[in-house]
Amino acid sequence: MAHNWGTSKRKSRLPKNWQALRRQVLARDVTCVLCRVRAATVADHIRAMTDDHRLEALQGVCDPCHRQKTAREAAAARAASQKPGRRRPGEEHPGLL
Repeated sequence: MAHNWGTSKRKSRLPKNWQALRRQVLARDVTCVLCRVRAATVADHIRAMTDDHRLEALQGVCDPCHRQKTAREAAAARAASQKPGRRRPGEEHPGLL
């Protein structure tokens, strides 16, 4: 299931002046700070899943780099919160000592 603005609560946590902050970040970081090739089109939080909206905590990145970074962060978050599987671990044979 794709995660997007339609299902995310992230947008409600953005400050009222988010568009102005976004414009400042993209004016400062004209080129993507990750690949240094494509134009920056996304204002990205440097630290994942934080509500730190200071200019120092934001970076301008291109859409492909932002998707890759977000996917890596999501995979790391899923791995860190692994739930137990549905299968029980195998049991030792009762005749073995």
